[in-house]
Amino acid sequence: MSGELRLRPAGPADAAVVLALVRELAEYERLGDQVVATEEMIRSALDGEAPTAEALLAEVDGEAVGFALYFENFSTFQGRRGLYLEDLFVRPAWRARGYGLALLARLAQLACERGCQRLDWAVLDWNEPAIGFYRQLGARPLSDWIVFRLEGEKLQQLAAKSGK
Repeated sequence: MSGELRLRPAGPADAAVVLALVRELAEYERLGDQVVATEEMIRSALDGEAPTAEALLAEVDGEAVGFALYFENFSTFQGRRGLYLEDLFVRPAWRARGYGLALLARLAQLACERGCQRLDWAVLDWNEPAIGFYRQLGARPLSDWIVFRLEGEKLQQLAAKSGK
């Protein structure tokens, strides 16, 4: 467990590894029962000229030790795109070695290279280690915003109101 860290973009062929890391993250977040993604879904999301999502894998001696999954968004106020970090995870045995920082720094670099205005993400309110880590980087919580979600049956009900 002493090799050099390598960060690389994940492609469709890495779908199984990405999904395994997603499942480990979900277990850590006490949300394991909510993972319904399949390997094919991940493969499809990472594929093509305009993928739905992108991911970075953190590897040591060929072993995936963490990942960051992200996608582009757009700020109407700024008139510029941004990056949204959906998931950041480093396996417990590999934490406190700077790998999470390396993943975030690479994402920040990508954001700057792409002309993005910002990098956004959400964190569970009980995840104090992550919150502390993000604050040390200079990130700030947006306490004046409330995240909403519409899903499942309620999403279907609203869609039915479109009349089309």
